[in-house]
Amino acid sequence: MQAQLKPAWLQFRPLWGDPQKIYTYQEVTMALDKAKKQEIIQKFGAGANDTGSPSVQIALLTERIAYLTDHLKENKKDHASKLGLLKLVGQRRRLMRYLRKKDIHRYAETIKELGLKDKV
Repeated sequence: MQAQLKPAWLQFRPLWGDPQKIYTYQEVTMALDKAKKQEIIQKFGAGANDTGSPSVQIALLTERIAYLTDHLKENKKDHASKLGLLKLVGQRRRLMRYLRKKDIHRYAETIKELGLKDKV
């Protein structure tokens, strides 16, 4: 069964990888879609609209870091993404340090959920 094709302006054929695969706009531009983001907010936040708490921000950054890490495994010469990855890691590290200072129990719970090391 063949997948339904999107309009031509929503189809992307990359210059790298599999030339037969047609990517959607979301696959090309977004690291986190809305559903995945909402799922993370529900899991780590106090409520549905709790996007500012450090544990939610750490979880979202971890997801973006994982996406960029996979991207850099395929595109080793993408130095701009590498710089962005390093900035995200630094930001997550600062948030983890803040959370550890303010609420050690929430910090321990967050790093256990995400599978991160306690190196802050």
